[in-house]
Amino acid sequence: MSRAAPPPPVVLGAEEVERHLPRAGLLLSALEAALANFSRGPAGGVAQPVRAVVPIQKHKGFLGVMPAYSANDDALTTKLVTFYEDLKNPLVPSHQATVLLFEPSNGTLQAVMDGSIITAKRTAAVSAIATKLLMPVDSEVLCILGAGVQAYSHYEIFTELFSFKEVKIWNRTKENAEKFARSVNGPVQVCSSAQEAVTGADVIVTVTMVTKPILHGEWVKPGAHINAIGASRPDWRELDDNAMRNSVLYVDSREAALQESGDVILSGAKIFAELGEVLLGTKPAQREKTTVFKSLGMAIEDTVAAKMIFDSWSAGS
Repeated sequence: MSRAAPPPPVVLGAEEVERHLPRAGLLLSALEAALANFSRGPAGGVAQPVRAVVPIQKHKGFLGVMPAYSANDDALTTKLVTFYEDLKNPLVPSHQATVLLFEPSNGTLQAVMDGSIITAKRTAAVSAIATKLLMPVDSEVLCILGAGVQAYSHYEIFTELFSFKEVKIWNRTKENAEKFARSVNGPVQVCSSAQEAVTGADVIVTVTMVTKPILHGEWVKPGAHINAIGASRPDWRELDDNAMRNSVLYVDSREAALQESGDVILSGAKIFAELGEVLLGTKPAQREKTTVFKSLGMAIEDTVAAKMIFDSWSAGS
């Protein structure tokens, strides 16, 4: 007697994912728990290798594979993400992603979901967690370098959670920065140079596809907090040596930062702590000093987001 085939996986496109995860802020508590569990080591119940990356040299692209299992959430996923440096078609995003969610008890594929919205929202939410812990007290000025998908997701949650009096943006293509300023809810000053945008900022977010430094430490206000999101390859940079070496450096994963982050590897900057260690209370948040949070993004962040989305979908179906 043959066994019945498992049901086919549900497919959740971008609209469905957005419906079940309308705000990045909904992820905050789950992500804080996941970051802390990751930094606990084996006792935290997170199994997550450093992402495997396949270079697609002919087309200047990369394919990343990001599996993770959370014992606390009993959730198993893998994300497939592509990112390309110089796409000629402006309608094609530089980053595209798909998340696969499995039933952990038997390995059945339960869901295939759009991963681009998950990536944008969980990345911005983790930056917000870092910023809450590390930004100067009474921060007033937010600076965003870059005007892509991550710029929008960071602006959305940062203006929801924090009370900035001024927001400044710079982008290599000024038209995209101007479009950003027109699109968001609230006043944004478009700057003609990165230096102009950074000068006087209390919190800085770098969300670019550059491969050479565009943020120089000499521009940074003492005590400012920087969220460095781009430059996810070992030979790519967003921040110069001055910025990296003269800041207290926090990361999502020590292991990943030392293998994947050009900003960390090439500057020789010493990692002070993982964000999860700050959340656990085993390392301090030195908010009185200039700080950098180097975010590479972790698979466990996708896992908790995908589980939340799938549980919400299941409850309504």
